[in-house]
Amino acid sequence: MIQTSLLLSDPDISAAELEAVSAVLQSPQLSGGPVVVEFETAFAEYTGRKHAVAVSSGTLGILLTLRAYGIRSGDEAIASPHSWREATHAITLSGATPRFADIDYWAGTLAPDKAELRITPNTRAIIAGNTNGHPASWGEFRDLADRRGLVLIEDSTEAIGSVYRGARVGSFGDCAVFDFSQPGALTCGEGGMIVTDDDDVASKLRSLRSHRSDERSSVVIGATAPYQATMSDLAAALGLAQLRRIDEILARRKRVERWYFEYVKSFEGIKDPYIAPEVDEIHWFLYLVHLGTRFSRSSRDAIVEDLRTERIEAAPYSRPLHLQRHYFDLGFRRGDYLVAEKVADRAVALPFHAHLDEDQIAFVVGTMKDASINVGAGSAIY
Repeated sequence: MIQTSLLLSDPDISAAELEAVSAVLQSPQLSGGPVVVEFETAFAEYTGRKHAVAVSSGTLGILLTLRAYGIRSGDEAIASPHSWREATHAITLSGATPRFADIDYWAGTLAPDKAELRITPNTRAIIAGNTNGHPASWGEFRDLADRRGLVLIEDSTEAIGSVYRGARVGSFGDCAVFDFSQPGALTCGEGGMIVTDDDDVASKLRSLRSHRSDERSSVVIGATAPYQATMSDLAAALGLAQLRRIDEILARRKRVERWYFEYVKSFEGIKDPYIAPEVDEIHWFLYLVHLGTRFSRSSRDAIVEDLRTERIEAAPYSRPLHLQRHYFDLGFRRGDYLVAEKVADRAVALPFHAHLDEDQIAFVVGTMKDASINVGAGSAIY
């Protein structure tokens, strides 16, 4: 097995994070406690929301959100097939049924007009994500959800720091969910956060997440079986330290993004990064290269393998969810969502983190250009 030297993801950890974790390790409280509460307060302030509820993962965050709104077996939730599978897994874990809708070709986000076509009498929620850092069309989704009486859930895992119409992501859905595992800009190993402005929903989320030890004798609270989805103080300390440095972390990633942009200008077979007019600021989750239409899925895979041969960790970005076994068994087939399939078949994720330098970026892009020649270059994009 070839050992990679240029990793896809490498967390931005400083002395501040090490000191924060060390302080918790020397304290009498390692499980969820005061540091979790501090992290929740800081994260609510960062996203401009009234409440933040820390959880053990983004998947559990979406599952608890669906449960808090009473969504269960027999209900449906609309989602994108071009996203991390963990978000949609939460729908099936809740007992509800996912109904996929196709994406916008340019932004890669769920398309509001296509989502509306998938609404049925059983539809209760829309889960839209800020795909690879690009905010979804939240103005249109808010109008759609209000008009059709649906819960709007925002998956903001991939876009921390991005700004849409003057507001940070995480502020648009009835609830927004973040996951803090790699390769996110803010990572605390494993963990997540749900943010909302609804007092009742926040209370339900906390009851579903876990019960405090001083609540064990409560008849009311004891009627709810929790998921034990608490974040530990260790993870919260790491996340809080990262949140306090988030502007620095994002700025360091922006520098790497600029290098990539300069070096890929001469690569004729790719689509330039797209930013919608209503997006004020964007922070990419991964650096994606979208190959031209003359490249096939197999040639994309060959390029990825050539990069790995040169000890560059790269990966296909997203295998459409409707083609994965769990959802394939629900009756979805290739050809159902053509835009998602077209984008996924030609998207390559390249190493993207703050520890890369300009020479390494030049090497990555140059290696990819050489690999594309080996499989057949093409400049057609659209």
